[in-house]
Amino acid sequence: MNYKYLNTIKYPADLRKLPVEALPDVCSELRDDIVKELSVNPGHLASSLGVTELTVALHYVFNTPEDRLVWDVGHQAYGHKILTGRREVFSTNRKLGGLHPFPCPSESEYDTFTCGHASNSISAALGMAVANSSQHSNRKVIAVIGDGSMSGGLAFEGLNNVSSSPNDLLIILNDNNMSIDRSVGGMKQYLLSLSTNESYNRWRNKAGLWLKRHGMLDDTRKKTVIRFTNALKAALSSQQNIFEGMNIRYFGPVDGHDVKELVRVLNHLKDMTGPKLLHIHTVKGKGYKPAEEHATIWHAPGKFNPETGERSSDNSEDLPPKYQDVFGETIIELAKANPNIVGVTPAMPTGCSMNKFMEVMPERVFDVGIAEGHAVTFSGGMAKEGLIPFCNIYSAFAQRAYDNIIHDVAIERLNVVFCFDRAGIVGEDGATHHGTFDLAALRPVPNLTICAPMNEHELRKMMFTAQQEKHGPFVIRYPRGRGVNIDWRCPLEDIPIGKGRRLKEGRDVAIISIGHIGNNVTKAIEMAEFQGNGDSPVSIAHYDMRFLKPIDTDILDEVGKRFKAVITVEDGVRTGGLGSAVVEYFADQGYTPHIVRLGMPDDVFVEHGTVAQLQHAIGIDAEGIAQNILSFVS
Repeated sequence: MNYKYLNTIKYPADLRKLPVEALPDVCSELRDDIVKELSVNPGHLASSLGVTELTVALHYVFNTPEDRLVWDVGHQAYGHKILTGRREVFSTNRKLGGLHPFPCPSESEYDTFTCGHASNSISAALGMAVANSSQHSNRKVIAVIGDGSMSGGLAFEGLNNVSSSPNDLLIILNDNNMSIDRSVGGMKQYLLSLSTNESYNRWRNKAGLWLKRHGMLDDTRKKTVIRFTNALKAALSSQQNIFEGMNIRYFGPVDGHDVKELVRVLNHLKDMTGPKLLHIHTVKGKGYKPAEEHATIWHAPGKFNPETGERSSDNSEDLPPKYQDVFGETIIELAKANPNIVGVTPAMPTGCSMNKFMEVMPERVFDVGIAEGHAVTFSGGMAKEGLIPFCNIYSAFAQRAYDNIIHDVAIERLNVVFCFDRAGIVGEDGATHHGTFDLAALRPVPNLTICAPMNEHELRKMMFTAQQEKHGPFVIRYPRGRGVNIDWRCPLEDIPIGKGRRLKEGRDVAIISIGHIGNNVTKAIEMAEFQGNGDSPVSIAHYDMRFLKPIDTDILDEVGKRFKAVITVEDGVRTGGLGSAVVEYFADQGYTPHIVRLGMPDDVFVEHGTVAQLQHAIGIDAEGIAQNILSFVS
């Protein structure tokens, strides 16, 4: 596109050459460029549109990359990428070998910290600000937190520490009443009602400058003055301010879509000493009507017509359902029959299809906001009193609740059903979002039952089994995307805990798999047996373990005794997962087959690309598995 201003901006230094009067047009062009790019190369649309003015103002006022800009929830940062030397290659965003889906320090010096998960910006930026203070650096540090991230516990831990360390940190709270779905909880209500007195702020600034000129603001006196003025402000406004209660100076709310006003305010705050917070109001999806009206749908809408807003259809009625939708429909069936079942999700009701349950029985579903640790412990508390919580968390996000799973659920054998969506390779969101550590991380934890369905029927049966008796904590992990059965509704039946199944008999090679990746194994066996036809056709056995813990030792004894060649296949890290469990058992029992473990490569973070591309690169697509089979029998 031939943009008047955007075509002249390669780096923020070019932006800073423009007069402030040109910035509204820059914002309009940037927003238009994001819409057009994402219409053909899908990604996170609404969040980046909502911070367009803020992005422009930050790079206009601050000397990036020397000044540190720390984003929280990286799907806000598309405009940032375009303005920092990556516009010409932005069409590669989220593609294999292309730009990373979120800010990535190895990609650009303008990306100061990894931010694929929420709520880490304040802590990271505070660390940078304290380091600058200790090194007597004048570098500015700005943390941008929003899209519901302020509900995360790490954000509050960072806030609590901000006032106790010497720093000049600027926190910008992008308050759009959203995460992916609408924000929930007390912090949302607080931010909606929070206001400030502009006359008071002007008076306070003048008083602060007078005290500083007269040498009355050493560290001890400064804290005393801050506490006094915070109390005075609360009295004048008849409102207590949580941020100033933490000795963080509060400014706002400010219209986050008035770029000139943002520039004025940021210039005012730029050289102000001490920690401070600027509260701005924005609209997620701002400037593109369909995204403004339906921000949840347009968070990541896929391909669409930028002129009409019509989204591309995938003819989903002719395809198997998504695993998340099978979960959403099945939990309703279970809840109708079992009044003790409740649903818990940390800000992902639509993403995990808990919204289906929420629509039918809203009083039995709890969206706790971006707070995975709390979601787990909250579920544990309900289980303690006899409820059966189905706690649905994306696998990669559940990493943040590891201690809660151990300390608050597993130790007491509480009946919480953990449904880990987006397990395994997730695709274009890359290393921060792949759910590849769950099996290895949870396998050593006592009292857990861990299973993974190969298809939608198995998912339904595992969910049914999990709520039947008091099994203790029960983990079900399943992938992002579609299953394999168009006719997915099957009877809800119990599965014996810790029992797998032999899917195919064979004599030359045994393949042991767990979860959805077993469908790749089925295809690989067909390919290998076809290619191996001749005087001595290869014969391959296939076992679906279903459960990683307790693992089916009857199957492992059968395989260990009968086969000299064994392949394990999983869509998680090889170290500590299914392959490790099989090797350990064989070693303990004295079985000595030749074993190949297929899964995520050791000690490497898998980057972004389509699921098919990444599985092929790793060697766990049907072709890669078939090649490993044939190498055994060649």
